[in-house]
Amino acid sequence: MLVDAGITPDLGGVANKAGELEALGYDGLIAAETSHDPFFPLLLAADQTERVQLATGIAVAFSRNPMQLATVANDLHLFSGGRFALGLGSQIKPHIEKRFSMPWSHPAARMREFVLALRAIWATWNDGVPLDFRGDFYQHTLMTPFFNPGPNPYGPPKVYVAAVGPQMTEVAGEVCDGLLVHGFTTEKYFRETTLPALERGMAKSGRSRADFEVAYPIFMVTGDTEEEVATAAAGVRQQLAFYGSTPAYRGVLEAHGWGDLQGELNRLSKEGKWADMGALVDDEILDAFAVQGLPEQLPGLVLDRFGDLIDRVSFYAPYQADPDRWAGVLAGFKADG
Repeated sequence: MLVDAGITPDLGGVANKAGELEALGYDGLIAAETSHDPFFPLLLAADQTERVQLATGIAVAFSRNPMQLATVANDLHLFSGGRFALGLGSQIKPHIEKRFSMPWSHPAARMREFVLALRAIWATWNDGVPLDFRGDFYQHTLMTPFFNPGPNPYGPPKVYVAAVGPQMTEVAGEVCDGLLVHGFTTEKYFRETTLPALERGMAKSGRSRADFEVAYPIFMVTGDTEEEVATAAAGVRQQLAFYGSTPAYRGVLEAHGWGDLQGELNRLSKEGKWADMGALVDDEILDAFAVQGLPEQLPGLVLDRFGDLIDRVSFYAPYQADPDRWAGVLAGFKADG
């Protein structure tokens, strides 16, 4: 199993940290789009690494357009020597409309078209195919030589899509190179909802699981002392409560019979009672979402739970910002395969 690490958004320290993470043995570096741009850190990381995959996890698709992302992704793929992967996410309606002031509609259908538009643009640059993409949401029909970067010697970058619901998961299986499983996913939901949807999508494009990659940022509760474990658990509870308040993720909770919790968390979020929300995530819920154990136990626990489902793993640990803590865990994954 490949192991990825989140990369710091601090532009002043990202280059050195990227080199250190590669030296530790990580297989990929992921930059998120939260309070910082996800592409700049990867550009710096590319200059200080030689082997690791560099990926956005995620870049918000619907705050941009396909031509814009096709260009940025192509440049990063070229600069990194063919190591860049474009991880896309839809975000949710309030953020797209109120934070980015962009249109929102039919997210799964829009994402499918977005990825197909990317591929049409890259086909124009790499293979000389006339640009004539006409969809319901995006139209790209003009590409003059002045704006054409020409063929990329590494070909087009891989495209991954983040998904929770079955419709977006189907889209990933049909038109993408990989699926970014949302951290707010349990093993039960993965096996009963995500995997069948992924298989339906791959069937539409005539592909098999061998043609596809699944990456999963797993919540982990660990530590060497009771205090560390308690801090870790509190951080995960708070993050799970934040995600659980989102109506779009209700289906995951409903798979366990916890659907009413989503409404309560949503109410508290609208009242601004963020600190109170984590207390509603009890031990049963925490155990369903998070792998819990001593650091040296984590590789075995993850492989037992998800080894037949995923290809790449990263450590979703909002309470622990320093990936160096996980060097021993990484070694365990390598030893266990």
